[in-house]
Amino acid sequence: MKELLEYLAKSLVDHPDAVNVTVVEGEKSVILQLRVAPDDVGKVIGKNGRIAQAMRVLIKAAAVKEGRSAIVEIID
Repeated sequence: MKELLEYLAKSLVDHPDAVNVTVVEGEKSVILQLRVAPDDVGKVIGKNGRIAQAMRVLIKAAAVKEGRSAIVEIID
């Protein structure tokens, strides 16, 4: 899941080196914290949050395959 989120974020931003994903493991859930360059936050969120929502849907689908739940947080 971490690799998928990194791939998605790096393909969207202008500064792919600044993309950082931190994983916080729980018993049955995972929190993925996505950090990008301040200039790229808008690109990751998208208009009305559509890109961020699409990324969350993909990550949740990958988590279900592993029998877990996932939360994506975008942090500036």
